[in-house]
Amino acid sequence: MRNCIRPDARSIPMAVPYAGGILSGQGMLVGAFFGVAAMDAAQNAPVECETRGEFELAKEPALAITAGARLFWDNANRRLTTTATGNFQVGIATAAALAADTTVRTMLARVPASGA
Repeated sequence: MRNCIRPDARSIPMAVPYAGGILSGQGMLVGAFFGVAAMDAAQNAPVECETRGEFELAKEPALAITAGARLFWDNANRRLTTTATGNFQVGIATAAALAADTTVRTMLARVPASGA
């Protein structure tokens, strides 16, 4: 097909929105797109971001998360949480995370709010 730009759309380039830039493996939110940076990049620089897959990402401190829990991106603190209000849903926990853990395994996925 002549007009197909990215057949699988597994990754897309996005401009880094954060002051101080981003490090490889960190999540970032640009509008309604969430991705995991493939490399370090400065603010406003383009960086290739993975939009599908399973990643270990920073989570809210002292928060225990069960496997299968919906995960939301807290853009102000640049980490995952289970709090939906004011945050953007980005995935599902693929393994439990203890309160003492700093990361949670996450499958990137947008899921309907109803769970249907």
